[in-house]
Amino acid sequence: MTSLHERASALFKEIQSHICSALETVDGSALFLSDEWSRTDANGGHGGGGLTRILADGAVFEKAGVNFSSVNGTMPASFAAKLGASSEDLPFCATGVSLVIHPRSPMLPTTHANYRYLELGDQAWFGGGADLTPYYLFDEDARHFHSVLKAACDKHSPAYYPRFKKWCDEYFFLPHRGETRGIGGIFYDYLGRDDGADHEQLFALARDLGFAFTDQYVPIVERRKAEPYSDEQRHFQLQRRGRYVEFNLLYDRGTHFGLQTGGRIESILMSLPALVRWDYCPIYAEGSPEARLIEALKTPRDWV
Repeated sequence: MTSLHERASALFKEIQSHICSALETVDGSALFLSDEWSRTDANGGHGGGGLTRILADGAVFEKAGVNFSSVNGTMPASFAAKLGASSEDLPFCATGVSLVIHPRSPMLPTTHANYRYLELGDQAWFGGGADLTPYYLFDEDARHFHSVLKAACDKHSPAYYPRFKKWCDEYFFLPHRGETRGIGGIFYDYLGRDDGADHEQLFALARDLGFAFTDQYVPIVERRKAEPYSDEQRHFQLQRRGRYVEFNLLYDRGTHFGLQTGGRIESILMSLPALVRWDYCPIYAEGSPEARLIEALKTPRDWV
């Protein structure tokens, strides 16, 4: 009988292929390059591997990474304890699909999604989510992104979207900046570990959310990709990308998990943009589109 880990692994591979195909179509120029990799666990045995797919210097996407992984091994006690397990080295296996897309145009938002399944000792759970990070805020784009997420969540429970939306707003927050990373989406973790949730239902939730990604993001790209932009707007985009880097390196659980479990560094850091700026104390005119975005990031909004 096929294990849940094996079925989840096959699902996430399928989602990766589906997303890469859609992004190649909308870019219309560049193709994804595939980099298959393997890892050695802490005890010297085979620790699984994955497939990283990268699209670079496209007509629409400056850098897009879609990563699949299925890894196993021994998790150090120090990190296992952070995940709520006993303070001892534990066997683990984890599989998932994760992506980050950095468009060239500042009129297009950066986006991220991640869906995963993890077993640690005798515990198992699902986690994941998706969020949108615009540089120039278009309300209709934010409403569309959240509406598709809500529809996918509502197929399984009407309680999921409001719960996961709040979780996302709290998770993707930079306390040292006092602002959220973007305009949110959904985030969840540890489902099926302590709450008694049915793993088959959570598998179906991950499936529907994973395949919904193209519906929530590609229409926004099609709507905005031909809009003109200035050098000043491009400059602002590169400044805001700095916030993205800060969150991923300082707070992101996925980054920390990869580093703590001996993950492949190129795949872990694929989320970082190709170009970014850190300017000293930039000031934006009151009432400007730039100031409007920053103000929106201080207080999360309900978009649907």
